[in-house]
Amino acid sequence: MILFTLSMPNVGSWNGKWTGDSNLYVKTRRNPSKEIMDKIVDRSFYYNFGDGWGASVGVKKISSKESNKTMKKSKGFCGYDWMIDEIIKFGKILTIKEREQL
Repeated sequence: MILFTLSMPNVGSWNGKWTGDSNLYVKTRRNPSKEIMDKIVDRSFYYNFGDGWGASVGVKKISSKESNKTMKKSKGFCGYDWMIDEIIKFGKILTIKEREQL
């Protein structure tokens, strides 16, 4: 299994805090091909929203048992599953310009 962990290292709110900061936001996916695994595992991917906010998605390999235990604690992925899809498909989170050119 591949574990994706979402965090917001750059916060553009008035108080500099993300309300979800104390929650765990993770998703798992079954192992993609070895080629993709080699490109994404044990890495972190950053996305700049352009408004002072920035998201980071960490990727690591875990066992199915560990996945089940971790997913019980997860609060979802805040609607950012598209970041996971792009990391798997493109090896990165696309910028707005890159996404427009598809």
